[in-house]
Amino acid sequence: MKTFDAAATRAALTFERLVPALREAFAGDATVPPRHVHSIGEGAGRGTVLIMPAWSDAGYLGIKTINIFPGNSARGLPGLHATYVLYDAQTGVPLAQMDGNEITAHRTAAAAALGASFLARDDAANLLVLGTGRVAKLLPAAHASVRPIREVHVWNHRPEGARALAAEWRSDGWNAHAVADQPDALALAVRAADIVSCATLATAPLVRGEWLTPGTHLDLIGSFTPAMKEADPACFGHGARVFVDTDEALLKAGDLLDAIAAGALAATDVQATLAQLCRGEREGRTSGGERTVFKAVGTALEDLTAATLVWRDADGQRLA
Repeated sequence: MKTFDAAATRAALTFERLVPALREAFAGDATVPPRHVHSIGEGAGRGTVLIMPAWSDAGYLGIKTINIFPGNSARGLPGLHATYVLYDAQTGVPLAQMDGNEITAHRTAAAAALGASFLARDDAANLLVLGTGRVAKLLPAAHASVRPIREVHVWNHRPEGARALAAEWRSDGWNAHAVADQPDALALAVRAADIVSCATLATAPLVRGEWLTPGTHLDLIGSFTPAMKEADPACFGHGARVFVDTDEALLKAGDLLDAIAAGALAATDVQATLAQLCRGEREGRTSGGERTVFKAVGTALEDLTAATLVWRDADGQRLA
C-alpha cells in the first residue's frame, strides 16, 4: 500500500488534466452510494463527518473520510480535513492512501471549472472569489483552465485574509485585488464580475440576487448541508437558469432548499446535472445575456476520478 503525501497528491492534479478527466467521468458510469453524514459535538465546536464511497468499471474503489469543523477558523486551523483510501475494486486490496485535503480541494475547484465550461460566457474574464480556504485559493487556476480569466478579486469576512490571499495570488502572477472593507463593496464587486465563485462555510447568504447582472455566472461550491448557504433565494429567480452537480444537491443544499421554500425555485426548474451536460443530453448557456447558477455539493465520483489520476500518474499510466 503506497502513501501519497500532500505534495505528491497535488502534483498529479493539474486542472488541465483533472477537468477533462471529470468530464469523462460524469459522461460515463460509476456507482456512487449516498454519503454517510454524522454530526460531532455541539455549539461552536460542532463538526460534520462525511464518509463517501464510489467505484467504477475501471477497477478502482475509493472511500473518503472528511471532517468539517467551521469553528476551526477561530483556532487558526483549516475547517476541513480529509483522508482518501484507494482499493482494487475486484479484490478489495488496498492500493494507496492519499492526502484527502488535496483530493477534495482540487476536485471541488475542478468541478466548478467544469460547470463554468458549460455555463460561463466564453469571454468571462473577471472572477470574484468569496472565501480564502483551500478551495478558494485554487479557483483562479481552475477557472483559467476553461475561461480567459484576466482579473481576480477576493472577499472574505476577515478582510485581512482577503488581502493576504490577493498578495499571494499577485506573487503567482495574477492581477489580483482584495475587495475593500467598506459598505457596499461586495455588492459592487459582484455587479462587476463575470463569474462569482463562492467557496465558504457560510450559514447565512453572502450574495444577493439584486446584485447579479445579466450574463453573470454564479458558482456555489461551499455549502453542502441544509444549514449552510451562500446565496439568497433571489439569486435563483428572475429568469436565472439553475444547474446542479448531482440531484443530491436538491436534498442537501441550504441555498436551494431556501429558494424552494421561498417560491423562487422549483425542483423542476433545475436545467441539468453535470452528467447530463457532459453527455450532451441538456444544453448549457444559450446566450450571452442570460444569468446562470451552478450549485454543487460534491460527489464521491469526483474524488475517485482525482485519486485514479494520482495512482495512474505514479504508475506511469497517464490518462489521455
